Amino acid sequence: MSRSGTSGSAASRTAASRTAASSTAASSPAASSPAASRTGSAAPALPPVASFADLDMPRALLTTLTREGVTAPFPIQAAALPNALAGRDVLGRGRTGSGKTLTFGLALLARIAGQRAEPGRPLALVLVPTRELAQQVTDALAPYTQAVRLRAATVVGGLSISRQAQTLRRGAELVVATPGRLKDLIERGDCRLDQVGITVLDEADQMADMGFLPQVTQLLAQVRPDGQRMLFSATLDRDVDRLVRRFLTDPVTHSVDPSAAAVSTMEHHVLHIADTDKRAATARIAARDGRVIMFLDTKRGADRLVRDLLASGVRAAALHGGKSQPQRNRTLEQFRDGHVTALIATNVAARGIHIDGLDLVVNVDPPADHKDYLHRGGRTARAGESGTVVTLVLPSQRRDMKRLMATAGITPHTARVHSADPELARLTGARTPSGVPVTIAAPAPEAPRRRPSGERGRRPGRARGPFRGSSAGAQGRRGGAGAGESGATDRAPAVRTRRAR
Repeated sequence: MSRSGTSGSAASRTAASRTAASSTAASSPAASSPAASRTGSAAPALPPVASFADLDMPRALLTTLTREGVTAPFPIQAAALPNALAGRDVLGRGRTGSGKTLTFGLALLARIAGQRAEPGRPLALVLVPTRELAQQVTDALAPYTQAVRLRAATVVGGLSISRQAQTLRRGAELVVATPGRLKDLIERGDCRLDQVGITVLDEADQMADMGFLPQVTQLLAQVRPDGQRMLFSATLDRDVDRLVRRFLTDPVTHSVDPSAAAVSTMEHHVLHIADTDKRAATARIAARDGRVIMFLDTKRGADRLVRDLLASGVRAAALHGGKSQPQRNRTLEQFRDGHVTALIATNVAARGIHIDGLDLVVNVDPPADHKDYLHRGGRTARAGESGTVVTLVLPSQRRDMKRLMATAGITPHTARVHSADPELARLTGARTPSGVPVTIAAPAPEAPRRRPSGERGRRPGRARGPFRGSSAGAQGRRGGAGAGESGATDRAPAVRTRRAR
């Protein structure tokens, strides 16, 4: 089976370039390693395109772009798509909302269009750190996947593993997965990666932060060594650079945002406030006319704030790793449709959640580091829209916050405010809550399911695949898989905690 599925000249270019690469690699004693096939000078990158019509993609994808209202490529799409469609490895640095999902999505769908995967043997793989991001990627690509008649499977923790196994056994050309759950399915014998010719690592820096590098490395070692790899990250630190050096061959680098913090449509405000007044200020901001995401450090703190806001008349709901996946999905839907206006979240929501038209993010608790700040703020000012990030800072937090902003390369507007301050109202729309208690229908918990009789005796810890010898549960506790599957990366300023799956 040919790994590339594009038609016309794109297919010819891809086949020729990959055949040449395979021949070069085959002559090397270390041909099984992608890094071993690097030779001499880098090939020049293809020039950017002005429109999607300039790309050699299946007509069905171009038609779907028009139908979805996507009329012109974002900078990272214009620059990276020609190279991705040609089969080059791609290293992309861009903040969330820059358009990278369609960048790798259109490329991989165009390249596998017309192919059919065998049961349990996908052709393309997208690895992401959290369940929310996996669902967002799947949803964003769904119209295009359907347009070229391909099948996609979302593989994440917190949902029925037997159902996901059934989907894989029916056959899926594209798998969007979190590392821990995909590892479990491979161990069970429900999935093999030996036919994966296109691999994408999305939000690679967060996967490194969450301790996923051992799992990611094991998974990448199982895909086709001559395949294409694309890595996207908001930051390129030492751990991510290690992945790049080991698994990407002569990558074309696109850094659309030279500084991940340099977003001209985003305003940053650091508001100094007294400890005794912070609770009242938070309630007034949450009561604004419009939606807001508020970030706190802990699940307990988020739940407590939600109770206080509901009692004061604010339609608030919590989103954190202590909620089941169906509950989290329902809460996000309530926030999107306006039934909930204040989403009180821990860092579980700092990645992978896209809410159209969200113009305000508030750090009720300042983040632990500059990466967390950038990713929290990335929920607003997406794709050229404007937005504001406000951080409430107590006197004891000023020095740490100043250091964090300097590291992030941000010069914020700073002011001292109190809860009834007109400046607070001007910046955030803060107003007095109604005082009339409200009730939000709680998302229904997922009903327990009986294990199908065919699953008896098959435990994830009994390795049947390439991970033989390691317990999935132990790996989750040691390597951070639990954090990624549940999204429960709730960080206190000096302590990072992880939850086992």
